[in-house]
Amino acid sequence: MEKQKYQTTLGLNENVEAVLCYIGFWITGLLFLLVERNNRFVQFHALQSMLTFLPLTFIVYAVGWVPFVGWLFADFLGFFSLFIYLVLVVMAWRGSKFRLPISGKIAYNEVYQES
Repeated sequence: MEKQKYQTTLGLNENVEAVLCYIGFWITGLLFLLVERNNRFVQFHALQSMLTFLPLTFIVYAVGWVPFVGWLFADFLGFFSLFIYLVLVVMAWRGSKFRLPISGKIAYNEVYQES
């Protein structure tokens, strides 16, 4: 039995659109948040992508400027970001509403708790 495909603005499978929200980190999250108006699943992943990777981008950049050891800490944060990225891509592909502790909770409440 094939999983039911829900309607999206672009006509793609919602899992594909959810994965695309993460592919360009926060930039594609912003694009899909602006484009996708019909599908809450895609909106959730787009908002979670923005709320996760935009602050991480600024943190990694700022830490990289710390003298002597900043680049080392920035590398560790970069690998941590890559791990989060891979987990989120796999979970979106599987059709899961996997929520990260802070950004996922905010995104879920914003998208699904609206009246």
